[in-house]
Amino acid sequence: MFSKLKGNLVKNLANLPGWTTNKKIIVIESDDWGSIRMPSLKTYDILTEKGLDLSSGDDYRYNKNDTLEDKEDFEGLFETLSKFKDKNNNSPVFTAVSLVANPDFDKIKKNNFQQYFWEPFTETLNKYNKNSFSMWKQGIDNKLFIPQFHGREHLNVAFWMRALKTGDQEALLAFDHGLWGFNNKHPHNVTYQAAFDLEFISDLDIQKEAITSGIQLFEELFHYKPIFFVPPNGPFNNQLEKSAFEGGIKYMSTSKIQNEVLGEGKTQKQIHYLGQKNKLGQTYITRNCFFEPSQTSKNWIDACLNDIEVAFRWKKPAVISSHRVNYIGGLNQKNREKGLHELNSLLEKILQKWPDVQFMTSNDLGNLIVNE
Repeated sequence: MFSKLKGNLVKNLANLPGWTTNKKIIVIESDDWGSIRMPSLKTYDILTEKGLDLSSGDDYRYNKNDTLEDKEDFEGLFETLSKFKDKNNNSPVFTAVSLVANPDFDKIKKNNFQQYFWEPFTETLNKYNKNSFSMWKQGIDNKLFIPQFHGREHLNVAFWMRALKTGDQEALLAFDHGLWGFNNKHPHNVTYQAAFDLEFISDLDIQKEAITSGIQLFEELFHYKPIFFVPPNGPFNNQLEKSAFEGGIKYMSTSKIQNEVLGEGKTQKQIHYLGQKNKLGQTYITRNCFFEPSQTSKNWIDACLNDIEVAFRWKKPAVISSHRVNYIGGLNQKNREKGLHELNSLLEKILQKWPDVQFMTSNDLGNLIVNE
């Protein structure tokens, strides 16, 4: 009981600072679109048998359920979103926080791990026979699925390449099966998935280039520039904001308490709130609601409705975090069915409880904040 009261107190206090509005706004931010994660169930079984840790903590639901999105995933998602309309006759829309590239495993291996190569995620889709890019375009055209920037790839390139070059056996084993997203061991808790964590401060140049080339590739693929950036997994050095700014990023996602990474395990805390601006004039957008039905730890519908209620109480938009893994069925069809069923129920209950809600993308919200 005490922990529940404490949790509710923290949620209320966290919603106090920052921009306010009388509008009841719902934003759904969904991370990880375009990234490989688990190539196949066969890969999962082989690597598990060989002793690779694929089941620690929250990694389990990703490694067991998350893979490249296919046509059926999009069809189910778009069908669900299209059922609902807000007071302005707009459907719920996913801000699809997307990766635009993946490692080119063949080229990296041919060069004996001495140089890193990447490929556009559209090439990865073709390699995996996931010919779903037309569905991305359909989602954009119908304003159901609007990509924004998550990084070039969901990978800490410098850290991963050092592991491969030095013969790390687990990294090489996973590499041979087209994978990097496992629970690696590191004294400073750097993970391969955390693209902008810092093992060494000298890695910043590699990270700056990944942001610059990633934004360029995003525009080539989608024919518009991203203006919203969510660094993967959270760890991020604020010097990288300049690279994002130079690429046209106006809005940055961040935790309310950011551990800014400085290299070699060092961090410094930064406090953020909705509508706050950094020294470059970029506006921070912070999440205050969570919906992760692929994680079986609680009733996510009730929990998310409570998050939304707290946000609206303090005149804040409800910015919902809901990762791709919740809606993917390529490895486990029941995972997709459960995620879409619960999303349907959540949206139904939102409109019943707050019929005057407005559905927006993160970039719509950012534009509203800076222009009001």
